[in-house]
Amino acid sequence: MAAAHSIFSPEADDTRHPLLHKLLSRPYPAVMGVLNVTPDSFSDGGQFIALDRALAQARRMIAEGADIIDIGAESTRPYGSQPVSSDEEMRRLEPVLAAVAALGTPVSIDSMKSQVVTWAFENGAAIANDVWGLQRDPDMASVIAAHDAPVIVMHNRDKPDATLDIMCDIAAFFERSLEIAAKAGIPASHIVLDPGIGFGKTQEQSMIALARLDELRTFGFPVLVGASRKRFIDTVVPSEPKERLGGSLAAHLIAARGGAQIIRTHDVADTVQALRVAHAIEARR
Repeated sequence: MAAAHSIFSPEADDTRHPLLHKLLSRPYPAVMGVLNVTPDSFSDGGQFIALDRALAQARRMIAEGADIIDIGAESTRPYGSQPVSSDEEMRRLEPVLAAVAALGTPVSIDSMKSQVVTWAFENGAAIANDVWGLQRDPDMASVIAAHDAPVIVMHNRDKPDATLDIMCDIAAFFERSLEIAAKAGIPASHIVLDPGIGFGKTQEQSMIALARLDELRTFGFPVLVGASRKRFIDTVVPSEPKERLGGSLAAHLIAARGGAQIIRTHDVADTVQALRVAHAIEARR
């Protein structure tokens, strides 16, 4: 796995949003811990709906080294998830969001609805994480611009198409998203790109996106990757979601080598350890 240069080196730019500058100024990727307050998420649905369990999980991830807590109240898994209304999404978030934000670690709101994102910003969220890359809700970009907040712009499709060159599709999608962001007044310094591993892709395409992640560097934006427990791991080694730690770590180390500067994971302690040990080894080349 030799490389011409170490990818465990900061590319932070002091013109970026202060929160992103802080996250990206270290010599290894920042880690985003997943907190789902949903009954039907693919890996941990129903585990953290109650406030005491959600807070305990958030505290545990922070103690393990999470730099961001990503809270979502609507499952976006590709198969079997049920859409919920904005009111229901906010009802699920209401007991949890402000309490987790009060712990002091930045919180991102994982939602595709501008009404929910507005409410979340008003209740402690610092980052928007839009799985439809500003392209599904026409008000999303203007809401994010109005709050002067960072945004994670993720690639997505309504359904996979195995005939696509997935990297070309991701690039075209990001070009549209960046145009929307610019028109709304979101500064380039506030944007993070996410190739959307497992979203609108075949399992093969998810692996291709990870293998060719370095192609996204041409956009000049920091990249987030969330491959944690994703289904493509099962196609290589048959396994249930909670049995995919090894595959998740492998994917995330390869993503870091390809330029990812933020890693989204369910397994914070193991991911932090893997990234930091990899950095320590790389530093001794």
